[in-house]
Amino acid sequence: MAGADSQDLLQTPLHDTHIAWGGRMVGFAGYAMPVQYKGIVDEHHHTRNEASLFDVSHMGQFAVTGADHDTTARALESLMPGDLVGLKPGEMRYTLLLNANGGIEDDLIVTRPAETDRDGTLLIVFNAGRKEHDVAILREKLGDKLSIETYFDSKALLALQGPKAADVLSRYCDLPQKLSFMNAAPATIEGLDVYVSRAGYTGEDGFELSVANEDAAKLAELLVSNDEVEPAGLGARDSLRLEAGLCLYGHDMDDQRDPISAGLIFAIGKGRRVEGGFPGASKIQNLISDGVSEKRVGIKFEGRMPVREGADIVDENGDPIGKVTSGTFGPTIGSPVAFAYVPTDKAKIGTELTALVRGKPAKGTVTKLPFTPANYVRL
Repeated sequence: MAGADSQDLLQTPLHDTHIAWGGRMVGFAGYAMPVQYKGIVDEHHHTRNEASLFDVSHMGQFAVTGADHDTTARALESLMPGDLVGLKPGEMRYTLLLNANGGIEDDLIVTRPAETDRDGTLLIVFNAGRKEHDVAILREKLGDKLSIETYFDSKALLALQGPKAADVLSRYCDLPQKLSFMNAAPATIEGLDVYVSRAGYTGEDGFELSVANEDAAKLAELLVSNDEVEPAGLGARDSLRLEAGLCLYGHDMDDQRDPISAGLIFAIGKGRRVEGGFPGASKIQNLISDGVSEKRVGIKFEGRMPVREGADIVDENGDPIGKVTSGTFGPTIGSPVAFAYVPTDKAKIGTELTALVRGKPAKGTVTKLPFTPANYVRL
């Protein structure tokens, strides 16, 4: 990561707030972001037990609008394999932006607004490091069909995550009692216009709060004023999402990786697996029917030494057969955990695997994902 004092790094609307809170700033996806405040492990445990506030304003928020929902959804379905036409007002869908070879250009969340006066609009959140790339694809492919409005410089995005998140947010609005997992709706919080979704990348219950840049600091300080809430940084965000079994773009998937070997078939609508109509559809359909040569698996390792990204998975002769794509120490389960791509015949739950860490073998076992049970709330 680049040094946070680099003049080339962008800043989120909460930059001064992070500094005031004692955040240790690093470069991430072109932005100066807090990697930790009190400590990664403490922030990880606090999220699992209470509630933490994360700044994810570096993510790419934008809206696409067509004549009506069906028009907009079908246009996006020409680039994405999710069932977007079937979205009901207020519903969200995790899906992928694919290329002609079936590779993953990015993973994303699409939301159909709940408001009746926004029929024909879909809200999208892309990854920070890919948002300019992604919007360029949409403008090239769909610019004559849809209006594309970016909020990169006007809206911040906060994430309140943890089992106490609903209790905290209930003090300011009634959405926690109404909003189910993977749904979204507008709210007014202390006079601020906020768009609230209930998704999360930690495996815990959680809410994402989209708010105007100029209101971001006020909202963040309001939430952190609650005894249950503490700020958390990129370090805990990574360990939490890994325990939750969730991929990170550029690490566990990229434009050369297909969604089937990545374990992301759920991001392809069931009907669309048959009908196709998205980039790389024929290749992906063949992979579904014929199988893949390697798969992303979760591995739980012995001991306490983390097995990091880039470590080789080796056979009994010490020859590489796979590669770790994400790895850390899992504070919740008390052992190192990782994702790796391995040959399909080595991907069965319970298979023993060995990774090389600084030339030394680390013994592990293929484990069912997620490593920790998900605690999403479905009303």
